[in-house]
Amino acid sequence: MVYILLGTGFETTEALTAADVLRRANVPVTLTGIGGDTVTSSHSVTVRADLPVEQVTLEAGDMVVLPGGLGGVASIEGSEAAMALIHQAAGDDRLWLAAICAAPTLLARAGLLSPGAHCVCYPGMEGALAAAGAIPMMEQSVVTEGRLVTGRGPGSAFDFALALVEVLAGTAAADQVCAALHYRG
Repeated sequence: MVYILLGTGFETTEALTAADVLRRANVPVTLTGIGGDTVTSSHSVTVRADLPVEQVTLEAGDMVVLPGGLGGVASIEGSEAAMALIHQAAGDDRLWLAAICAAPTLLARAGLLSPGAHCVCYPGMEGALAAAGAIPMMEQSVVTEGRLVTGRGPGSAFDFALALVEVLAGTAAADQVCAALHYRG
């Protein structure tokens, strides 16, 4: 299961593109709400969550996805339940963790990036990654290292989503979804 954490102010494109592309690849996705059944994005799109963050139980193979959006990242960071899931995903080699845009900086602040880890975030925020000992790869739209996938920002949403499909369902599944979408990124 992929749990996409939605806090008020989440980046619409990053969260919903990931959900859509993963579902096209038949990867189960749960939109996980922080602070209520409905969550409004940074661009005033209101989404009904499938499950409150407090009810998530991670199992081997699951992934926790953190969309960006400064408000969404602040909402995630302010939620004990969300942060517990993130710490669990980061500390268990049977789980996956993904973050895009401003969300990798949350991982940096929480001490969850390994020294020397290669990752990417929204341009201009890479200082937070470097301060945590990570190596920002700002020329990349997506970086996958171990069981961590990071993305640059809204313009990287399709690349990020396809990278999630690739690590969870394989290259053939990612290629099939890419072809069906006529994506030529």
